[in-house]
Amino acid sequence: MAVVVSLPDQEWIAELGVLPGVDLVHWDLKAPPERDDIEVVIPPYMGSPTRLEQLANVPRLRAVQLVTAGYEHAVPYLPEGVVLANGAGIHDTSTAELALALSLASQRGIPDFVRAQETGQWLRYAGAPSLADRRVLVVGYGSIGRAIAKRLNASEAHVTAVASRARQGDDLVERVHGVDELPTLLPDAEVVILIVPLTERTRHLVDAEFLSALPDGALVVNVARGGVIDTDALLAECSAGRLRAALDVTDPEPLPAEHPLWRAPGVLISPHIGGASSAFVPRALAFLKRELTAYADGQGLSHVVHPS
Repeated sequence: MAVVVSLPDQEWIAELGVLPGVDLVHWDLKAPPERDDIEVVIPPYMGSPTRLEQLANVPRLRAVQLVTAGYEHAVPYLPEGVVLANGAGIHDTSTAELALALSLASQRGIPDFVRAQETGQWLRYAGAPSLADRRVLVVGYGSIGRAIAKRLNASEAHVTAVASRARQGDDLVERVHGVDELPTLLPDAEVVILIVPLTERTRHLVDAEFLSALPDGALVVNVARGGVIDTDALLAECSAGRLRAALDVTDPEPLPAEHPLWRAPGVLISPHIGGASSAFVPRALAFLKRELTAYADGQGLSHVVHPS
């Protein structure tokens, strides 16, 4: 008997076509499902997490497969006994591109040039710090972290990788440091790129103590989740002109129009678009084709994140 899998987009169903042992059905979680035999649910990529309340109405549900790298938004809605898998690898290319773009834009003064263009000013801007030769700390060395490191290496930066635990290096970095080594690594970091999942351990990982350990003029790039940074602590450092920040995610999010972070010196903000580029759909479809085919063959989902 085929495994019944729901997808929120009819076009995706058409693109995936016929998968061995899989029956693809349409369900966008805006209302209860029209059938009770759905075993795997793929929720919408965008939209309110409250749609996931509908998971409670799927009696035969065994797994939820996300197409996002982050998964903390789905855990509260997961019925007991149901596994949750994230879309590991789908967003590597797009998010790594944005991390590099935010870093380069901040280093080379692109926001200043955009503002100057509006009034026809030709700025004198020699000597801006390049990304080349900078000491860059990548905090979070999963698949996206590796994709970021690969691009940083191509930019001739000096990359140091940090993960939850220390381990041997790979073809991109000589060694992966443990998060417990941050106090000794931060004083040397000119750029810090954050790409960790948001968990109880990583919430406010970047606090006043973390930030105070960075050298003057350092750049903090967040393409992870807003809650990884203590916003008040970051705002204090940037308002004083000591640190700079490039943020694709914020806390709160969306960032209210009156929030002082918008106007803090040295801060560049993009509206959480790390994974939302044209690179997303083809990689998501290829990922789902592999995962669903393997699941129907009895192998299970590859990237289960809950229960861990």
